[in-house]
Amino acid sequence: MTAVTVIGLGEAGATYAAALHAAGHKVTGFDPVAPATPAGITRAATAAEACAGADIVLVMTGAAAARSVAAECLPVLGPGSCYADFTSSSPGTMQELGRQPGNADFADVAILGPVSALGEKTPLMASGPGARAVADLLGPLGVEVEIAEGEPGAAMAHKLLRSVLMKGLASVVVEAVTAGRAAGLEDWIRAQIASQLAGNGQAVIDRFLTGTAKHAVRRSKEMQDTASYLGDLGVPAEMTTASAAALARMAREPAAALR
Repeated sequence: MTAVTVIGLGEAGATYAAALHAAGHKVTGFDPVAPATPAGITRAATAAEACAGADIVLVMTGAAAARSVAAECLPVLGPGSCYADFTSSSPGTMQELGRQPGNADFADVAILGPVSALGEKTPLMASGPGARAVADLLGPLGVEVEIAEGEPGAAMAHKLLRSVLMKGLASVVVEAVTAGRAAGLEDWIRAQIASQLAGNGQAVIDRFLTGTAKHAVRRSKEMQDTASYLGDLGVPAEMTTASAAALARMAREPAAALR
């Protein structure tokens, strides 16, 4: 049985805390605002109190609290313990926190999927001296934990690169479906999106990389017209407008498009 502390008992923190308790671990939690405590979890009055005697600490707060939580928790952790930061902090912040003095092995942990859909089995990537401890704790729960080479910050660098695609793609899909619904063509645009997401992914990437800069002038004008049409439909067109601007830049600087 491992003594686990979970700092932050929102959706993600509560999910992992409950799963770890069900697996037989002793779980202590802390959250200054969450209204509920998962069944079987001991809720401490402060973050430092929650971390006293912990073998591993999982920090699942917002990124804005990463430094203050580390400042409170790291000094109370004993030798051989692990401090795992799951916040979406920048790689630079993770590197900074990994250099803080203390006895715990620091791990930078990136959540690579929606916990709301996948629960505690959401894939993770971890880096830093404490990465193996995270994999050893969560692997038995059925979690795929990939260990990234390098110091703290390496896992978050991978996640943020993935976010360029996933958050951008999600925003584009929302904009396209919203526009399709406004035009009375939601089923059609959904089918178009699904067909583009299927098939040979590497071939699609290559086509985008070679074709986008080559046809940037024409496509920029097309996206300007598309943004105008979305305006006629009363649909916000932030992603379409951004695409038009990016294509205009690539048209001006084709050799620098992939720099």
